[in-house]
Amino acid sequence: MTELRTTALHDRHEALGASFTDFGGWLMPVRYSSDLAEHHAVRSGAGLFDISHMAEFLVTGVGAAAFLDYALAGAISPMRVGKAKYSLVLAESGGIIDDVIVYRLADDRFLVIANAGNRDAVAAAFAQRIGGFETELEDQTDAMSLIAVQGPAAREIVEAATGITDVAPELAELGYYAWSAGTFNGEPLFIARTGYTGEDGFELLVPNRAATALWDALLAAGAPLGLVPAGLAARDTLRLEAGMPLYGHELSLDIVPAQAGLGRVVAGDKDDFVGKAGLGAVVASDAPVLVGLSGEGRRAGRAGYAVFDAADAALPVGEVTSGALSPTLGHPIAMAFVSPAASAPGTELFIDVRGTRIPATVTDLPFYRRNK
Repeated sequence: MTELRTTALHDRHEALGASFTDFGGWLMPVRYSSDLAEHHAVRSGAGLFDISHMAEFLVTGVGAAAFLDYALAGAISPMRVGKAKYSLVLAESGGIIDDVIVYRLADDRFLVIANAGNRDAVAAAFAQRIGGFETELEDQTDAMSLIAVQGPAAREIVEAATGITDVAPELAELGYYAWSAGTFNGEPLFIARTGYTGEDGFELLVPNRAATALWDALLAAGAPLGLVPAGLAARDTLRLEAGMPLYGHELSLDIVPAQAGLGRVVAGDKDDFVGKAGLGAVVASDAPVLVGLSGEGRRAGRAGYAVFDAADAALPVGEVTSGALSPTLGHPIAMAFVSPAASAPGTELFIDVRGTRIPATVTDLPFYRRNK
């Protein structure tokens, strides 16, 4: 049995009384106090997440942009230095190997952050696609720690943290899906204004040796502003409310981007990229598509639960991929793949919750939008 990996912050999590779970081969905090308390803290103040299990790939060289144009579904070459872009790693079939965020560090230098459980798959895909490009690929995952501060108070907390200096551009000037460089106690610091909660927030990347001190500095700065350490359980309900997909639930090798509502991510006008031919194949007209479902009461559909048409309760029309009782909204929400005929907003459906048919209405995603 493979031993689970731990992040550089594992001792801090234990000291804070965290409960742990296996996530992508890593032993990660699932909660510290309660799922609800941590969720509400992110919506009202801020949450501090250890996301060091995520994979970081540095792509460099004069052919780096061209390589990423070929290796990813999106158009990477037009990106400006200082910006970030959400993209997809596709298989030849057009199915999704992973969803990633790409940051342009310089004309010939990019950072790609992938999901923990797909690190090996992304590394293998990149290695197969890099031939012919003047490009070097470096997996930096084992050397780096990634800490997220998410919530309305996130910027004030990061700006107040002792040891963070020389940030440029200043966080007040930093747009969404952009990054700043700085230092933390003399170590290089990368700050991205991205996140996975639906709130404003920042993801801070530092060498492992600086991770503990940075975590402590952020906790201290955030204490007066409602910051709490938050685990994967809260992260999951937050991203569900924000309509953000999770690999293995809403995304997989069996799903093409358009089915998951991600057709806009694909730059179909590029001359060539891996997966383009597969996406050009005719997709069955009855291929399921991703929708949001809103319910009433307190019983929520969960991943794998069948979805039925209100007019024909005999045969399922889809399946829930993620679901929960929304802490923010106070009613059940879910994402599900359903047949196109049942996908129009306002369509009345039923979720089979352990033998009981629970009414649910097709709803536009996301379920929650923050006030800007």
